[in-house]
Amino acid sequence: MSRADRLLAAARARGALLATAESCTAGLIAGAITEVAGSSDIFDRGFVTYSNVAKRDMLGVKAATLEAHGAVSEEVAREMAEGALARSGATLAVAVTGIAGPGGSEHKPEGRVCFGLAADGLPTQTETVEFGAIGRSQVRAATVDHALDLLIAALQA
Repeated sequence: MSRADRLLAAARARGALLATAESCTAGLIAGAITEVAGSSDIFDRGFVTYSNVAKRDMLGVKAATLEAHGAVSEEVAREMAEGALARSGATLAVAVTGIAGPGGSEHKPEGRVCFGLAADGLPTQTETVEFGAIGRSQVRAATVDHALDLLIAALQA
C-alpha cells in the first residue's frame, strides 16, 4: 500500500480534511495525495506559494517573518501551515519550504527543507530536515514522502 493510500485510509478513519501549502515542491504533495482514487473525500485544497509575495498574499505569511528568518525557515513553515488551515476547510495542513537545488549557501544548504504541520485545536509542529545535495528531483521526492509521513503520523496519533 502506497503512502498516499495509507494517508487516505487514515484521514477517512479520522474524518479529516487536508490542505497543503507548498513552496519547493510546487504542488507535488497535492499531486501525490490526489493520485489516489477517492482522495476528494479527504483533500480540500493545495496552495502553491513559490514566491514570497504568494506566501504573503495567499497564506498570510508576515513580511517581517520572511525578512527576519528567510523563506526557508521553520518560522515561515509554521505561518504557511497555519495560513493554509485558516484559509481552507481543512482540519489538518502540511507546509513545506526549502532549497531543492542546485545551489544554496553556507547558512541554508541545498537539500534543507522546513516542514510545518497545523491541526485544529493543536499546537503547530515544525521541523527541519537536511536531505543533503542529492539533486533537485530527489530532494523534492524525499520532501513529498516526508510530508505524507508527517500527515499519516498526525492522523494516527
